[in-house]
Order: sequence, then C-alpha cells, then structure tokens
Amino acid sequence: MQDTAPLVVGIDVGGTKTQLRAFAGDTLVADHVRSSSGWRPHDPVAAAGWLAALAAAALPTGARPSALAVGGHACETRRQCAQIRTALQLHFDAPALVVGDAELLVPAAGLDKGIGLVAGTGSVAVGRFADGTPVQVGGWGALLGDEGGAAGLVREAVRAVWAAHDRGEEPEPLTLGLLSGFDVPEVPALGAALEHATAASAEWGRHAPAVFAAAEAGSPLARTVIAEAGRALAGLVERLAARGVMVDDVVVAGSTVLAQPSLYDAFASALADGVPSARPRPLRAPPVDGAVAMARSLL
Repeated sequence: MQDTAPLVVGIDVGGTKTQLRAFAGDTLVADHVRSSSGWRPHDPVAAAGWLAALAAAALPTGARPSALAVGGHACETRRQCAQIRTALQLHFDAPALVVGDAELLVPAAGLDKGIGLVAGTGSVAVGRFADGTPVQVGGWGALLGDEGGAAGLVREAVRAVWAAHDRGEEPEPLTLGLLSGFDVPEVPALGAALEHATAASAEWGRHAPAVFAAAEAGSPLARTVIAEAGRALAGLVERLAARGVMVDDVVVAGSTVLAQPSLYDAFASALADGVPSARPRPLRAPPVDGAVAMARSLL
C-alpha cells in the first residue's frame, strides 16, 4: 500500500466523538469512529500517546502514515497545538499538523479561507489574519462561556427560569422541562444540580433538548434563551471581523446549531444584522474531511 500511494491520515477529535479517516491515494483505507474519552489536550505527551493508540487501532497492521493532520477539541493556542505536534514526532516519522477542531471546517467545506463556527456541546469561532496567523474567539467552556452551545443554552435557561421564579411567575414549559430533566422538585434546586455536575459541559449539555422542546410548546422564556444564543453566536463572528479577519464565508457545524432550526435561524438573522457581508454555510461534509485535506497539503 505504501509503495503505490502515500498514506494520509486525518483525525477529528471532537468534544464527544473522534473520527479517523485514512486514504492511500483516492482509496479509503480506514474510517474509524470512537468516543473522545481520555483525550487530554493540555498534556501534550498524553495527547500524542492517545492519538498514536487511536491510529494503531484504526489503521491496517504495519501501515505507516506519510502525513498526519489532527483537529483537536480544546486545542486552544498555537503553543499548545505545537507541543502536541512535537510529541507526535516520537510516534510518527512523518509530517504532522495539529490545530483546533474548528479549523477543520473551512477545508472540509472545500474552501481556502473563511470562518469556522462550531456550536455543539460548546461554541467557538476561528479564522485567520491576512498573514495566515490563526485567531480564535469563544470556547471558554460551560462555566464561563460557550453561549449558543448545548451547555451554555442550559446554563442560560436555568438563569432565565430562576429569574422568573424570583419574579413570582407561575412555572411554564421551560421550568417544568428543566425540573423534570434534572429530577429536582423546585426551581431553587436547579442551581445545586448544575454545581454538582462532575463534567459540566457534557452533563449540562444533555439537557439542551428540553430548551427547544419548551420553545415548541410555546415557552416565551425558552424562545428568548434561543434568540439570545443565536445573537451570541453571531457575536463571535462580529468579534473576528472587528479584529480584521475576513468573514465573507462562515462555515457552520456542530450537533446543536445544525440540528435545531430555531437556533440556526436566530444565528443567521443576527449575523445578517451584525455582519451583512457574511454568508453562513452549513457544513454538509464531516469535519474529518478537513483533516484529510490538511494532511494531503503536507505531502
């Protein structure tokens, strides 16, 4: 296999799942999906070992990559990504590239430039300055940010419900949905339920469907939370534009924003108001295709 065509490997390490694709020329050699459990991007040696173990499990026995590109969830700085890349050289004698997972979106869409916006469990937007330097906004995690992602939506929904409770309002569909989902008897207990989560992003985010269900049931609170989430996502693009990043094409991905038309519509409407020149483009290809494209560019 290696004698006829170089083996390129692309890996998308998302917040929940990881996908590896490998090609020898145009021939698909591996397409492997697994949980992202155990991914530790803030420990470069551990992260590189995790990636090497993934490749060993997914690739044919004895296969050696000719080039490897990784888009990693929570790879938040150039320094961090460079450290993982350096550690990878202990496992692979091949050119390698490590970027944040949102950077996979633009090449996955077949574009040379643009903005990548992810709203899944969390939210983040990435772009590049004219000199090619990458820049990221958002991605602060469930406790501090991630507005428009599943975890951020739930956090803001709880805040809205609690404010309504303090105003003496009667429980409405969003309140009832959150009480049921968190299995607590009254609104004041929701705060403790959030605080006791051991993995806030994942544990909060799984309750996001209750927010959208409440909106469909006519909840004004839920509809306001979703509208504000859409504005927050558009705000990420506005922030990049304000820093001088070209934002003509905005490639949108993520299990939350693409699965929920009300959130996508709120985002698109707010984007049209804030950055009229920006064109939102829902990503139709898997992000791992962007990693494969980046790996090919290394040959």
